[in-house]
Amino acid sequence: MKFLRFTIEGEKKLGVLEDGAVKEISGDIFKAWGYTGETYSTEEIEWLVPLEPNQVIGIGANFAAELDDLPEKGPDMPVFFFKPNSSVIGPSDDIQIPGTIEEVKFESELAVVIGKEASGLKEEEVLDHIFGYTIGNDVTAPQYFHENGHWTLGKSFDTFTPLGPVVETEFDQEKAVIEAFHNGELKQKSPTNLMIVTIERMVSYLSHVMTLQPGDVILTGSPVGAEFLKEDDEIECRIDGIGSLKNSVRKAKQITPVS
Repeated sequence: MKFLRFTIEGEKKLGVLEDGAVKEISGDIFKAWGYTGETYSTEEIEWLVPLEPNQVIGIGANFAAELDDLPEKGPDMPVFFFKPNSSVIGPSDDIQIPGTIEEVKFESELAVVIGKEASGLKEEEVLDHIFGYTIGNDVTAPQYFHENGHWTLGKSFDTFTPLGPVVETEFDQEKAVIEAFHNGELKQKSPTNLMIVTIERMVSYLSHVMTLQPGDVILTGSPVGAEFLKEDDEIECRIDGIGSLKNSVRKAKQITPVS
């Protein structure tokens, strides 16, 4: 099922996308929900982030360019980082580049949505704890990477985590192909079998460090080919079976401390 959040006539609602129409639901998508009987066309609604994340976690440097480039064994300690919820935006919202930066990098990614509390999972238990999948864009300002290797600031600006358009619960992540179109030109296209750390391993690993909760979103890494965005660009992240996440780029008004 394709779950989404939307507004109509200024009111925020939950829905399921079925046969091209949006059927309104009420309740908690992770526990119990039901149809309200209201149905809308996709042209009537304004799409929102498909869920309000509990927290957003990313993984770095997780794609090889070719199968031959995959290491026999992944890293003993994968590179994980947090992205604040204040950075999350939805489909059609603008990515805003901080005032002292000319460009930011796009990174199209498959995003995992946790559906059940997860602690100390074995890899074979992971899929049972995944609610569904959405698309993420891990927007990054490398200028704000700390010289000692810390990535937090460069990943954390407002609008730097577009998610959407839906959370798809019936999705075969092993057959997924992640794409990015920069101003209409294909820049990224990789299947998930080019991941260095598999989804099962990354979720299992994280669950041994922290208890994952329903609504946690894990960005699973970006294929090679990511480039820089500038003002007035458009970036479309696409995964067949989930949809298209499209955002335009604007200059932010706030003044940032690094020049």
